[in-house]
Amino acid sequence: MKALIVALGFLTRLPMPRVEADEADFAQAIRLYPVAGLVIGVIVAGAGWLGALVDPWTGALAALVAWVWATGALHLDGLADLSDGLGAAHGDRSRLLAVMADPHIGSFGVVALAMQLTAKLVLLHRVPPEGWPWIALIPAAARIGPLVWARMLPPLKPGGLGAMVAKAVRPLDMIGWIFAALVLGLFYPPVAVAPLVLMALSLWFRRKLGGVTGDVHGAGIELTETALLLAAVLYALP
Repeated sequence: MKALIVALGFLTRLPMPRVEADEADFAQAIRLYPVAGLVIGVIVAGAGWLGALVDPWTGALAALVAWVWATGALHLDGLADLSDGLGAAHGDRSRLLAVMADPHIGSFGVVALAMQLTAKLVLLHRVPPEGWPWIALIPAAARIGPLVWARMLPPLKPGGLGAMVAKAVRPLDMIGWIFAALVLGLFYPPVAVAPLVLMALSLWFRRKLGGVTGDVHGAGIELTETALLLAAVLYALP
């Protein structure tokens, strides 16, 4: 229960009871990130379903606003930082990390945020009325990503979030959640795409960055969510 409270406290803006947690507790909470993602997903799906009672665009906007609110734009920040770093680094890894660490947002980050939010809004607009309950699974499946990337990629910052979670993730954690996504994919096939997306991002992160940071985890979650939304929309096509 403590790990879940820590996970929800870090990944969401939901009010959580105060618990004494050290770095080890914080790192171990990654094992329950998909559960926290399911909580986020229920909020998103509920808001979208209620909004869709008015019309599809209202449903899409309500779901997107709920998504940003529930997460506190945490992963969007990671996507912006990664985009700025990749845009300004020109292959220089030390410059990449320096730009990502800069608290200011640049033009690459602004464009990435605009494109990400627009993509989510348009894709959410295409969710059919009967599809909203299944949308709750997308944030959960996307948050399997940090378990995969923590196991498969080295941390770029020895003392950062990536290094902490890498020590806490066990092979069983990663394999168990991937298996869960595949099982859920039997009932809702778009979720079964998640392991492929996560592996593809892992290869891309290795080629472009050589490892992961906390920002990279956040960016990966955002990109995975959009990919799974696209899969959901394609699956719903007649």
